[in-house]
Amino acid sequence: MALLQLDHVSRRFGAVKAVDDVSFTVGRGEVVGFLGPNGAGKSTTMRMITQFLDPDAGAIRFDGVPLATAREAAKHRIGYLPENNPLYQEMLVAEYLAFVARLRELSADATRRFTDEAVEATGIQPVYHRPIAELSKGYRQRVGLAAAILHKPELLVLDEPTEGLDPNQRVEIRHLIGALGRERTVLLSTHVLPEVEQTCSRVLIISRGRLAADGPVDELVARARGVTTVTVEAQGEGLPAAAGALPGVTSVEAVGGAEGRTKLRLSVKAGDPRPVLFRLAVEKGWTLYELHQEGGSLEDLFRELTMGTGAASEREAS
Repeated sequence: MALLQLDHVSRRFGAVKAVDDVSFTVGRGEVVGFLGPNGAGKSTTMRMITQFLDPDAGAIRFDGVPLATAREAAKHRIGYLPENNPLYQEMLVAEYLAFVARLRELSADATRRFTDEAVEATGIQPVYHRPIAELSKGYRQRVGLAAAILHKPELLVLDEPTEGLDPNQRVEIRHLIGALGRERTVLLSTHVLPEVEQTCSRVLIISRGRLAADGPVDELVARARGVTTVTVEAQGEGLPAAAGALPGVTSVEAVGGAEGRTKLRLSVKAGDPRPVLFRLAVEKGWTLYELHQEGGSLEDLFRELTMGTGAASEREAS
């Protein structure tokens, strides 16, 4: 039996359908990446799983029991780190974790043991007696994770846990999530696709409130091999329009360019546009600085499935 199951779940905010007939399961011991562009419905789905919101239609089951029935029993078995990581800045880390333990109704003995284990697991010993307001963003995320795992949940729901962190902090939190995933089931929302490939065994992609893909990471990457990426950088007029008109090119994305150059990333479903781009450069007098092709990746599949799904004004949704 799946630990978590969503059956045809939908949620509206006024006229906006933030989540539209979504169904998926998460098995025990899985670390599942939950991907989608801003406004796709990720956070809304996570808030329904953690009972901050109720679905308008469909059902969510935890360990086979509908959340509408389980309520408090399910909350004791689910840990949640929301995107904004709401911490009480004026508290010491030790005070905050004690406060969370009281909210979780842990006994004095469980509070001592579970706090020690959470502090060790998240590596926050050096800041345990410091005010939260004085902590770096990386340590604040660690404190949020410690609070989320304090009651030893079976399911850990993490919404953008590395958002706003520098590259070194991202690596630290990614390793921490990987370690936590060895002991519990994890549902991880992130915009950083390499984190998914390195941390998760399975990926869900949501677009415009609907589930667009679901499968093991390696299978989805293999599926993306049908899409190639061509990067071209040149100096000259008319490159974006010419590149977008080439056969087989499905999207054109500007990715910068220095000193008056234009740099584009092309998604290509069929053929190799590089010979044509080279001939165009000669004909139009462009100066080429870069022209190379890469095989498909999870990023290519993500862009293929979600391109053009800009952020909806979902209020609570993201």
